[in-house]
Amino acid sequence: MRWAVAETGDGGARLCPLDERGRAAGPTVEEVSLAEAVRARPEVERWVWRSTAGIYKRLLDAGVRVDRCYDVEAAESLLIGHEQGQSGQARSLAAAWARLRGLPVPLDAPARAADTEPTLFESGPVPLPNGIDEFTALLEVYAGQVARTAAAEYPARMRMLLAGESAGLLVATEMSRAGIPWRADLHRELLDSMLGERISSESEPRRLAELADEVSRAFGTGIRVRPDLPQDIIRAFARAGILLSSTRKWELQEIDHPAVAPLLAYKSLYRLYTAHGWSWIDQWVRDGRFRPEYLPGGTVTGRWTTNGGGALQIPKIVRRAIRADPGWRLVVADADQMEPRVLAAISRDPGLMEVAGRGEDLYADLAARAFGGDRAQAKIAMLGAIYGQTSGDALTHMAELRRRYPAAVAFVDDAATAGEQGRLVRTWFGRTCPPAADFDQTDDPGGSPGFGSTPRARARGRFTRNFVVQGSAADWTLLVLAGLRQALHTAGLRAELVFFQHDEVIVHCPEEEAETVAAAIATAADTAGRLAFGPTPVRFPFTTAIVECYADAK
Repeated sequence: MRWAVAETGDGGARLCPLDERGRAAGPTVEEVSLAEAVRARPEVERWVWRSTAGIYKRLLDAGVRVDRCYDVEAAESLLIGHEQGQSGQARSLAAAWARLRGLPVPLDAPARAADTEPTLFESGPVPLPNGIDEFTALLEVYAGQVARTAAAEYPARMRMLLAGESAGLLVATEMSRAGIPWRADLHRELLDSMLGERISSESEPRRLAELADEVSRAFGTGIRVRPDLPQDIIRAFARAGILLSSTRKWELQEIDHPAVAPLLAYKSLYRLYTAHGWSWIDQWVRDGRFRPEYLPGGTVTGRWTTNGGGALQIPKIVRRAIRADPGWRLVVADADQMEPRVLAAISRDPGLMEVAGRGEDLYADLAARAFGGDRAQAKIAMLGAIYGQTSGDALTHMAELRRRYPAAVAFVDDAATAGEQGRLVRTWFGRTCPPAADFDQTDDPGGSPGFGSTPRARARGRFTRNFVVQGSAADWTLLVLAGLRQALHTAGLRAELVFFQHDEVIVHCPEEEAETVAAAIATAADTAGRLAFGPTPVRFPFTTAIVECYADAK
């Protein structure tokens, strides 16, 4: 049973049941609040609402959890991309309603900057035209989306994608609320040991200042060199007769000069200082938790991003501060060779599916069959097929891969050809890549506006080759998260999802629940594989570690 619900201007809520076509299947009723509307109807299987980000946090604050939802704005983004191949189109309820009526489509509200404290005036949703209330628009838009989903190339897959995206938004909101357990005291000790004492918030710590002095002395010019300014470094080396195109690590390592060693050390510590230093702790860690704002579908492939905090780029050294509460553990699970297994499932290549259904290490099995037992070469070949590497060892072994697994290689080759020709490609579920006109290839120095055989066309071909695999993998992980979330709740565990990125998930739980959680992750992965790709021999194993400290999981 599905119900639509929307808030009213006075803080109340209007709601009604829905039929299979997404239309009202009963009278509209009113409740004093959104929380009361949901709390009073535990039998509802899925709530249809405007935006999870704008609604679910308030429900959680009121102590109300929902099992499933349908996010109209997230669905609009996916559907308009699928139908028109238009990326970045307005997705608000107001935009969807205007699009449905053939009216001018209002722009979405500007993206909100990351906040660590609540603001006095939160930006509200894009307003609807006068005389149109949110509930009326919600019913019209949802019914239209149900019909549009039925008209998709693969309706069942699109319905699964919309459900998965909505489930991911629930997970993201709950993870932001739970937060990652974070020992600020250990983090500060780490910074003190590596950077030296913090003299003031306006000046660099002692170790950085020492390294900066070493860099300047190495040039022997008597002029102060700022190692945090790339142009300063390039000019300093130029005065020494060394021409650099950048200050990237690989380029500096090719130089024989006494400034290189302290400069590389400075750059490494400077990244720690600016990205996860004392100011970061002050801004992001509260009450023993780091609570980033997760953005499901934040990239065109469907991978998640975060709004500030750098949660998806936590350096290994800083992971020492991520520790379970006393008596609790972190269950850290990594999907093994996720993208090659997804390629096997979506290409339906018999040979690759057989390999992906055998042991835990797909690359080792590939090596035993095709690369003389050399796992490294098997990995290079497979990743070369997925990412479009066309030189060196990847090219050398591509012919062997194509001979043994022709359907898998043809699948990504076809996607690459479509991309080069300016056509759209889709993930297994129906997430659509950006159109050729929106493709941004910053590495193309020619900046050619055309396609065909241009460098820009080939770059887009490499992108679409990877998009069909990486995007399908991102869609599959949504089903894993949804299944795991439901399993933890159904079992009545105290465990909480606290972190997710690409192919890794962390659950924080009492020590006695850890083994149960690990088993739930494995079950969720297998179930997601069957739901997503049907009955195939492909397995989706996870490597799982039960630890007190995140740094010990790797």
